[in-house]
Amino acid sequence: MVLAGTVMAGCAGEAHDTGQEPGAGPRPQAARSGKVTVVYEPGTVAPEDREAVALIRNSRVLERSADWVNRSLTLPHDMVVKVTAAVPEGVTDAVTQPDGRTIFIPPSFLAEIEKALADVVKTVERPAQFPASEYNTDDLTVLSTEFIFGHEMGHALQRQLLLANLGLEEDAADGYASFYTVNEVGPGPSLAAAILFDEIARKEGVPTLERLSSDHPITQQRAYNFLCYLYGSDPKKYQRSLVDSGDLPKTRAPLCPQAWAMLDYGWWTQLRPHFSAPFKARGDEEQKKAHARLIAETNALAERINEIRKSQ
Repeated sequence: MVLAGTVMAGCAGEAHDTGQEPGAGPRPQAARSGKVTVVYEPGTVAPEDREAVALIRNSRVLERSADWVNRSLTLPHDMVVKVTAAVPEGVTDAVTQPDGRTIFIPPSFLAEIEKALADVVKTVERPAQFPASEYNTDDLTVLSTEFIFGHEMGHALQRQLLLANLGLEEDAADGYASFYTVNEVGPGPSLAAAILFDEIARKEGVPTLERLSSDHPITQQRAYNFLCYLYGSDPKKYQRSLVDSGDLPKTRAPLCPQAWAMLDYGWWTQLRPHFSAPFKARGDEEQKKAHARLIAETNALAERINEIRKSQ
């Protein structure tokens, strides 16, 4: 399935010379901030992919993410997001080039997402936490695409800003998607992405050696991670819809508030040196609040860790 390859194996793109010696450290910031622009190339879109492209274009979810970066951060280089079939050879899914300056989103990739979610709506009972009014192919496609684009934006920011990373870049990119959408959009993208990835995992079946050895986590695990971060952001709000419903296992849920607090603080801290002047006051305050919450959640986890271990 093309979509499975997209989500599991994409993102890398082609290598380019960065113009730096190994170990040279972060590039100095440019005098002006680079801007993120979204470009659609309709002349390259095949007839069978036009509906999906029009849906995403009219929703403006790509532009919403780009606008947040433009308002909030100072980039050393411009970044262009191209919705086009004119992609580098071998690219079949959303990818971010290694220099973080270009994100390619093939129209066929958007059509694959739309097709997969059309199957979900027909064959899968609506999860309790997902609003009935949005459990349709169009809304699910828009919301899950917003999350997946957040993943690619996470790659682009890590690469342009040369952010320090304590784990796999793919995990960090998923983390940025959760960080951005939970804080700036709401629960919809995380929920829709979990539904999509659950469908992909079901169609993939038993993980192959290739998938087990991939730099991406196993698809089903990623779906649970999305739900974990969302639940951890507001346990009282999501206890009934995510945990009591059984969608997020009770063995995982107790770890999620601290996991979210660490993710949230981590991204605010990584981005802090790159805040734009107009955003700096808000960004500094968000980072300060995230730090306080991380301390509180870590202390709370320490108090109940023995009980949690016994239940697992």
